Amino acid sequence: MGNNYVPLKDKYLNEVVPTLMKEFNYKNIHQVPKIEKIVINMGIGEGARNPDLLNRHLQELAAITGQRPVITKAKKSISNFKIRKGMSIGLKVTLRGVRMWNFLYKLANIVLPKVRDFRGLNPNSFDGRGNYSFGLTEQYVFPEITPDQSPRAQGMDITIVTTAKTDEEARRLLELLGLPFRK
Repeated sequence: MGNNYVPLKDKYLNEVVPTLMKEFNYKNIHQVPKIEKIVINMGIGEGARNPDLLNRHLQELAAITGQRPVITKAKKSISNFKIRKGMSIGLKVTLRGVRMWNFLYKLANIVLPKVRDFRGLNPNSFDGRGNYSFGLTEQYVFPEITPDQSPRAQGMDITIVTTAKTDEEARRLLELLGLPFRK
């Protein structure tokens, strides 16, 4: 990637950091919470029985994130779901650096406004340690995916990992970066 200019990171450094320092009375710039990584997880139950489907979603997730996903395997057998230990049951991508900032920008400004009946993200989906998780029901909200080329709608979980100590700090950080939370 030759182009390392990231508008959202610029906004973080020039607007978000000073605002958070004032609001939470941080003495040092390094106390300000920052985004560490974004993990996107796609559970594909049928992937174990249908390798073509797994490959299709692998290509889609790679197109969405700009990075090749890791295939996750079942840790143990679950007979009710017809899953054996070691079967491929999902895909996972961990974004850091430039790709992470670009994905977050795309998420806040392009993807979430396209979600049907979107009222804002749930402000209570923090885990108590400043990490935020939410799910999307289908991959079609991403501009890289065209519905007619994709075999079926596939949901995904997105976790934004921050260095914030409390949920309140993390919520304010994500708010200032442009994520739309429900009031």
